This record gives sequence, C-alpha cells and structure tokens, in this order.
Amino acid sequence: MSNRSHRAAPEHTHPDDVPVQTALAALADPVRLQLVRELATTADWEHTCGTFDVPVGKAALSHHFSVLRAAGLIEQRDMGPKRVNRLRRPEFDRRFPGLLDLVLRDRRENGENER
Repeated sequence: MSNRSHRAAPEHTHPDDVPVQTALAALADPVRLQLVRELATTADWEHTCGTFDVPVGKAALSHHFSVLRAAGLIEQRDMGPKRVNRLRRPEFDRRFPGLLDLVLRDRRENGENER
C-alpha cells in the first residue's frame, strides 16, 4: 500500500503577502463570494469542496478555490479522500480590517433572495 497522496497539497498565500487589489478581485466574483459566505457560516474544516451550493462544475470550482487561496482568504487540507476548507478570517481581518465584515454585511442588507 502506498503512502503517497492522490493529489498535490494545495499551495496557500498568507494574507500578509496579498495586495489589496488581489483581495478585492477575489471577492468581486459572485461564485467566490458565495464560497466565502458559506465558509463564514460553518466551523473550520467542516465544509468539503463538493458540498458548496454553487452553479459551476468541478474544474471551475477548483479554479475558484485556487484564486481564494492565492488571495489569502481560504486554507484547504486533505482529510482522507476529501479536501476540507476554512475561511482564514482572523488572518485576513488582521491584514484587511473590516473588509470581510463589509462583504458579509452586504449579503444581509440585500437579503438572501439572490439566486
């Protein structure tokens, strides 16, 4: 039996190394914004990649996760055959105070009827 992982571990960028333009661009996409919003409502490492309610296929979803990792917004790790996620809120909030609060508050102010 091999100890090798079936895929490479994801690469992460720490929020301290992210320019504000990169963070804003990552949050400007509606699918990525939905991913961040869903992660904000769950405990760390509970949300697997296949459980998000977004209207894209696996390849596009993988790309969106990559952009969010590069923007320092999420961290991912493999747990057995599944990849789990966490919003890097404490680290991101230290780098960009209030930005996630604005993004998440905007959803509440505009209602949950976006589909």
